[in-house]
Amino acid sequence: MLGSRVRGQTELLMAGSLRDLVPDDHVLARVDRVLDLSWLRAEVRHLYAADGAGRPGVDPEAAVRLMLAGFLLGVVHDRRLMREAQVNIAIRWFAGYGLHEALPDHSSLTRIRQRWGAELFRRVFARTVGACVGAGIAKGEVVHIDATLIRADVAWESLGERHADAVLAQDEAAGPVGDPPPAARADGARRRAERDAKQSGRYKKVCLTDPDATMATNARNRRLEPAYKQHTAVDDVFGVVLDVEVTTGQANEGDHILARVDAAAAATGRAVATVTADQGYAYGKVYGGLEARGIDPVIPAKKEPVRSRVPLRRFRYDARHDVLKCPKGRTLLPQRRVEHGRYFYSKAAECRGCPIRGDCLSKGRVNKAVVVSDNHPALLRARRRKERWSAEDARLYRRHRWRSEGFHGEAKSWHGLARAVRRGLQNMRIQAFLTAAAVNLKRLAAALLASLGPWGALPLLVALRRLLASALAGPAPSLRRRPAAAV
Repeated sequence: MLGSRVRGQTELLMAGSLRDLVPDDHVLARVDRVLDLSWLRAEVRHLYAADGAGRPGVDPEAAVRLMLAGFLLGVVHDRRLMREAQVNIAIRWFAGYGLHEALPDHSSLTRIRQRWGAELFRRVFARTVGACVGAGIAKGEVVHIDATLIRADVAWESLGERHADAVLAQDEAAGPVGDPPPAARADGARRRAERDAKQSGRYKKVCLTDPDATMATNARNRRLEPAYKQHTAVDDVFGVVLDVEVTTGQANEGDHILARVDAAAAATGRAVATVTADQGYAYGKVYGGLEARGIDPVIPAKKEPVRSRVPLRRFRYDARHDVLKCPKGRTLLPQRRVEHGRYFYSKAAECRGCPIRGDCLSKGRVNKAVVVSDNHPALLRARRRKERWSAEDARLYRRHRWRSEGFHGEAKSWHGLARAVRRGLQNMRIQAFLTAAAVNLKRLAAALLASLGPWGALPLLVALRRLLASALAGPAPSLRRRPAAAV
């Protein structure tokens, strides 16, 4: 018999909970078992009017649950999220709204983010890290560090070129008496601007609608784009995100790795034993900083660029006496300091009769000048170690490729991190914290469910509560079941 269905229903009557309509293997149902935000109300109470004055606000836990649901499902824009929540029973149940209840306007989420600030969302993320540590799925012994570019939420038409007019205006305003005439200063300013634009592409364009985003690229054969840069520390065991921070796109990775390592150690309460990273972090300051902390760096060192017939590797640095020896045994002494290093100079009289003077000295120079980076011995040790990496070093570096870079690929493909949702550095930081928190909650729910095996629903919840009981006494969130919204 051919079936049929009457579609003109005017109302829905049912007895029970919306939870009965959400499958047990749904991502929101799995995350709900390990998520507790009961601490949030006390954290934000001081941001609202006391004694119930003012307009009724959105429940803090419901607001964060709506945001997390969006990032878990890849619906990161507020307007689209609230439209989806109107018809999505799982989102309504996860946030605590019944079918008959009105959802908050999308602008309420914007005002909540502005009122709370990025640091409170960092605490939300930190709670997920504490829960993972308390459940034993994050050890903090081996940490993978990586950075990725996130395209800013701006159009190409919003980019403008830097002109020499701004430089000229500054020169005219601050030029002392006796300077060249304004026309000459203008020509000089334009020449300097053109020279800077040719030498470094980052100065060619600026973003007018989002000044916090800077021009950057992840490859020489790709064009510069307005972007932010996210620096991430990922644990080795289950891929839990231990720390995340966002900077402008042109920030150097080597300037932020040590802070991320220290933050990861503080999040787990344990000393980091090994750190892995790619060649973008192969600097003497990085190797030296990690060695000073007693951390083993598994970072492939770059080969020294050969720009001279007598390269730097033929010079020998004596760390005890802080001198540099040239290939002929003559001494170069430190004098002028530059960023992350110092200039070592030889004496002109010693270089005058040197047999390799023609190959060693540049045209027009009478003595040798060599820049030696800080922690140069640590860089040399890293280069020697790379030549004889052990099987364990190679294994850890392979895990780095799919742990840290895998997290960024997952976050960009499934959780909306490929592009900034809103403009401004603080909004980008909030997006990064919520994305990392959503991924950690997924990791926690998946690991706990996998460890329990194929049990029934009731034994599953009982065992899950016992497994997370150790997290109740510490900073990690406790396991708490929310009353489901009834119809």
